[in-house]
Amino acid sequence: MSMEPYKSPRPSLDDLDKAILNEIQSHFPMVSRPYAEMGKRVGAPEEEVLRRVQAMCDAGVIRRIGANFTSRKLGYTSTLCAASVPPEQVEQFAETVNRYPGVTHNYLRRHRYNVWFTLIAASPAKLEDILEEISRVTGIQVLSLPAHEIFKIKVDFPV
Repeated sequence: MSMEPYKSPRPSLDDLDKAILNEIQSHFPMVSRPYAEMGKRVGAPEEEVLRRVQAMCDAGVIRRIGANFTSRKLGYTSTLCAASVPPEQVEQFAETVNRYPGVTHNYLRRHRYNVWFTLIAASPAKLEDILEEISRVTGIQVLSLPAHEIFKIKVDFPV
């Protein structure tokens, strides 16, 4: 996972690309051939939708396609994590952190705590074990900032 968000050069998106992006965000078809269904919705053949989705992935316009789950309802626990990482160690730290499958939203900030990520695990004990392991392997202390109250906001970005 890149530590920096996708930056220019931004590819130009035509109306079909924009229609595909709008469908993917909140209306991804849960059928055996989702891109064929999406093609029906946007007026393009399945192969064209697949080609364009792949091109947008390659260009960094699309970073991830996947489901979102309410991890707490599935019995998991999560926390927001922050670390103060020297600039020369950021890439190595990010590589280490990104090896854990429960890590999401890993990003770099201009702040004393310059690396932030979320971590989801099957139990509070497992979460703590992972954070201790990251700190041990990298030599960098990771702060755990668990949420006391959860607010879920559905966000779409119309294009």
